[in-house]
Amino acid sequence: MPISFDPSSKIFHLQAKNTSYVMQIVNEGYLAHLYWGKRVRHARVPNSLRFKDRGFSPNPNKEDRSFSLDTLPQEYPAYGNTDFRGPAVQIEQPNGSRITDFRYDSHEIISGKPKLSGLPATYVEGENEAETLKLRLKDEVLGLYITLMYTVFKELNVITRSTLIENNGLETQHILKAASINVDIRDTRFEMMNLPGAWVRERDVERLSLRRGVQSVGSRRGSSSHHQNPFIALVRPETTESLGEAFGFSLVYSGSFDASVEIDQTNQTRVTMGINSFDFSWKLEPSEVFQTPEVVMVYSSEGIGEMSRTYHTLYRNRLCRGEHRNKERPILINNWEATYFDFDENKIMSIADIAAEAGIELFVLDDGWFGERDNDKTSLGDWFINKEKLPNGLVGLAEKINEKGMKFGLWFEPEMISVDSDLYRNHPDWCIHVPNRRRSESRNQLVLDFSRPDVCEEVLKRVTAILDSAPIEYVKWDMNRNMTEIGSAALPANRQKEIAHRYLLGLYSVLEELTSRFPHILFESCSGGGGRFDPGMLYYMPQTWTSDNTDAISRLRIQHGTSLVYPVSSMGAHVSEVPNHQVGRITPLETRGHVAMDGNLGYELDVTKLSDEEKEEMKKQISLYKSIRMTVQYGDLYRLIDPFKCQNYGTIHVSEDKTKAVLFYVHVLAEANGPFQTIKLSGLDPDKDYRIIETNEVYGGDELMNMGVNIPYPNHDFKSVMYRLESL
Repeated sequence: MPISFDPSSKIFHLQAKNTSYVMQIVNEGYLAHLYWGKRVRHARVPNSLRFKDRGFSPNPNKEDRSFSLDTLPQEYPAYGNTDFRGPAVQIEQPNGSRITDFRYDSHEIISGKPKLSGLPATYVEGENEAETLKLRLKDEVLGLYITLMYTVFKELNVITRSTLIENNGLETQHILKAASINVDIRDTRFEMMNLPGAWVRERDVERLSLRRGVQSVGSRRGSSSHHQNPFIALVRPETTESLGEAFGFSLVYSGSFDASVEIDQTNQTRVTMGINSFDFSWKLEPSEVFQTPEVVMVYSSEGIGEMSRTYHTLYRNRLCRGEHRNKERPILINNWEATYFDFDENKIMSIADIAAEAGIELFVLDDGWFGERDNDKTSLGDWFINKEKLPNGLVGLAEKINEKGMKFGLWFEPEMISVDSDLYRNHPDWCIHVPNRRRSESRNQLVLDFSRPDVCEEVLKRVTAILDSAPIEYVKWDMNRNMTEIGSAALPANRQKEIAHRYLLGLYSVLEELTSRFPHILFESCSGGGGRFDPGMLYYMPQTWTSDNTDAISRLRIQHGTSLVYPVSSMGAHVSEVPNHQVGRITPLETRGHVAMDGNLGYELDVTKLSDEEKEEMKKQISLYKSIRMTVQYGDLYRLIDPFKCQNYGTIHVSEDKTKAVLFYVHVLAEANGPFQTIKLSGLDPDKDYRIIETNEVYGGDELMNMGVNIPYPNHDFKSVMYRLESL
């Protein structure tokens, strides 16, 4: 069984495909962490817990000076009860105390995986796919219960965790902190990886040695953000892409978060992750519950690449949902960088005509189609057609697009409101704001208060009316600012710190309703590009606009970092014009095409300005991508060259049966009299022979992986290569 409990030793043993996770009830009900790593057959724990009297580590039981929570590797530590490290939970009581003492009460092992109320999470499609442990802790004084939920996926190295807090007492409590997980590891020989960045420079890969004390990453912006991603990994110093241990932590949440790693006095590592406790509290009335988001924990004994591929498999198949989950993503063209706000129906159709001839499958109309939206200073919230630009309305334009053989898609930004809008003039209190304080704007807009059910209902009504009005088969859902002056006119003073989380719950409820009502629509998430590229959004929208930066060379690092956690099928990637609008760089159309093909291919440029030669090359790119699309989007990804360690870049996508593969290589800067380049491939079947279609050469999989393949000499900057491999 994936989950077992030994009553004699009081040990819980969780076994996924190739990993074990072991806990033990010790010393009058405290829950201790014993092991997480490569799978073992039995959990007799030869390296069992040891105790010693430590100075300045106080003792819950004065008769046993060797036992202190300050040195115990705990599963879910509370605040103030002899443990001075950062807690996972902190509760403020009516008398002002913040002290709690949670101990083992009961447990239950069930087949399958329960849903989380109001929150996105991974799921199963059959009870035999997973098993779940519900482990209940109790504070006797307060009547508070905490249920730690662990789900073991049988065929993946995945254990998911979340926490439910129940108030079964007689008094109202205030939650000050409620982490989703805590893991105390009796080891410090790790480096921490995370994904910092900024707008148009998302998801750099940072890897640093741990130090004593606390190191943390997080967001206080009300969203997961461009600046940090809700992911960290602990890796051994010797761990590489293909060798060594990696422990991944990915939070299924789209709001402010915190992930901290603390090294304590006895060289133990504490990992805590969940909703950011900064400016957060939650009023928990008697009989109420609070559910934390889920953390997906992945173990790999075969390097960072295997960790990534585990996340890719899980998130493609058991996080993304709906009819688009495993479908090939359409090749689209978006008019944003081609026209910005300056367009009319004739201009749109001139772009669509050429796009259709080239084989593009979807036309996406971006910002500017509604209200009086000729710039970014007006009309957000007024989701009504601008008849001056579109005299035949959306339905007329969509039908013309459909006649060209393309589907029609539409951009929205429903979470925002312009001060210059009828919606704001009618409902000035519907935005997030604090009385008597300035309402700071960003991109000339404010944030609608999705913590209010009436706001969610109105947004849902307006968006639904548009989606019902025309044959719309794709929606780009944008969000272009973070929260400031966080306050709500609809909540009392003692609930104002709940707003940021209630906003997410409101947003998730709107997205659940919309995606259920319109299952045929492919929803793509966007937040100034990749500002909310997180598992929470993937649950509702299986595709994300990876970055507003469309420069091919910038995208090498952005797409590499994103792939640490997120599957290729989720990454939108577009060919744009040169000089590039973000960095001014000029790169060959071939290279721009290859980099975009390494994700979900799209175009974002004025194709009416292309030469006949460029139009023909675009047509060839589209035809080529259609032949490799399934392998790229749903094959196994192997990162071959790290652009954070050198200028160049390489990946290979291998089909599940290892009969097809696609290699991408980009050489950034040419070098005078430079060396020849050879690249070793990965993921192939060593016993198969493969033909490289572009060269008509045949090599064994073992040759290609151990000896490598020659890359054409890079005789100019930004040279790229794409090879297709087929087994014989």
